[in-house]
Amino acid sequence: MELENLYQKALSFEFLTVEEGVYLFEHAPLADLMYVANELKTKQVPHGKVTWIIDRNLNTTNVCIANCKFCNFYRIPGHPEAYITDIETYKRKIDETIRYGGEQLLLQGGHHPDLGLNYYVTLFKELKSLYPNIKLHTLGPPEVAHITKLEKSTHRQVLEALKEAGLDSLPGPGAEILTDRVRRLISKGKCGSQEWLDIMHEAHKLNITTSATMMFGHVETITERFEHLVKIREIQSRKPKTAKGFIAFIPWTFQDVDTLLAKIRGVHNLTTAEEYIRMIAMSRIMLPNVKNIQASWLTVGKKTAQLCLNAGANDFGSIMIEENVVSAAGAPHRFTSKSIQQAIREAGFEPQLRNQQYEFRKIPTVMEEQVIDY
Repeated sequence: MELENLYQKALSFEFLTVEEGVYLFEHAPLADLMYVANELKTKQVPHGKVTWIIDRNLNTTNVCIANCKFCNFYRIPGHPEAYITDIETYKRKIDETIRYGGEQLLLQGGHHPDLGLNYYVTLFKELKSLYPNIKLHTLGPPEVAHITKLEKSTHRQVLEALKEAGLDSLPGPGAEILTDRVRRLISKGKCGSQEWLDIMHEAHKLNITTSATMMFGHVETITERFEHLVKIREIQSRKPKTAKGFIAFIPWTFQDVDTLLAKIRGVHNLTTAEEYIRMIAMSRIMLPNVKNIQASWLTVGKKTAQLCLNAGANDFGSIMIEENVVSAAGAPHRFTSKSIQQAIREAGFEPQLRNQQYEFRKIPTVMEEQVIDY
């Protein structure tokens, strides 16, 4: 393969094969990859700003029977630390989120064996009745798959009911790596790769905007990373023309502190800053039909995330007023609304507050600085 030919193919927004992607990742100079990815970003996101959002990752429950080997957050049913979030806690935390300028909840939990569709429909309706302007960026394909199995229903019926109850958009958790070999090793209790993709395609047909993720740096091969990217691209290609489909892609690194993968299998995250920047650039190159690429400052830190803004990333994600799952595995990084904007400016870009649909928002005139220590 000739690197120059692959660069030109990418710059023409052509779909690279898995083999071509792997070759670029392994052989192209980092500066070249960053240049190509930046050129694509400039065409896809011509305003040149770096977007960010204020939201809160609030967990419905920590009870889960999926037993993922990288998760320290979950508790088995009956555990003394198990909980289901009550409505008073939701109200307190939503009120706090609004004070900080947020208008969205990233609402996720575990595969609770007793929480079926009626629970989530009732919850979403109650939250929307109390806070009609709050956006619910909720659940994810594995949770939809779990609810579907509990109800002996279909993905479409579950998604329709959730949307009618108040679901505004569907995040992309639980993708990990979309090959079943990897999933059997790290997340056997979750839906398989094809079911994850099928649920996202069904959401797109219902005009539910979604995002996609990839957790890498554990047991996957480089080829499996690129198979993952191609599968995301293929599902995006099948969305209805009127749907946004995957509005963003977020690759993040496995966090290994005290996880079963680390303790039992000896699997550790050895991803370097350069490797992460390469994956950001290759995400932009391999996904020409996904407009927004987000750098995961939560898992790689400020400096690496800043460099990603010159390697194809156009979004800095959320200040995350609250985040419990990835943090439980060792992610130490934090931003406030002021410091995230400062970090974007330090990288040479203009920060722009957005909502989940990547529409611009004005900075709220009355907004408390996020000062929670957790």
